[in-house]
Amino acid sequence: QVQLVESGGGLVQAGGSLRLSCVASGSIVNINAMGWYHQAPGNKRELVATITTGGITNYADSVKGRFTISRHNANNTVYLQMNSLKPGDTAVYYCNAIVRTPLRPSLTNYWGQGTQVTVSS
Repeated sequence: QVQLVESGGGLVQAGGSLRLSCVASGSIVNINAMGWYHQAPGNKRELVATITTGGITNYADSVKGRFTISRHNANNTVYLQMNSLKPGDTAVYYCNAIVRTPLRPSLTNYWGQGTQVTVSS
């Protein structure tokens, strides 16, 4: 079993910043890509940013220049620094990891429980 635990969400005014963290634990051989997705009420879950083991990043157009994803491979941790937050960023943010475990030869997709980010105007 693999668990992803997010932290760092909360309420912030427009223009403010938040930093999300996500730690993966459990039966992990190695982690491929890690990332963040968000889901606003009534909307489907959408990609925010991803990062590979080698540090290659990918961002949604709506967050480019404002958000920065990073990871600490040795600690199985991924971060999302969110600056210049806008009310439209309000959503539940989910951590994602593509993991190889001892029990399966193929990679498996895991999700955290989500953390709420609310940006007030």
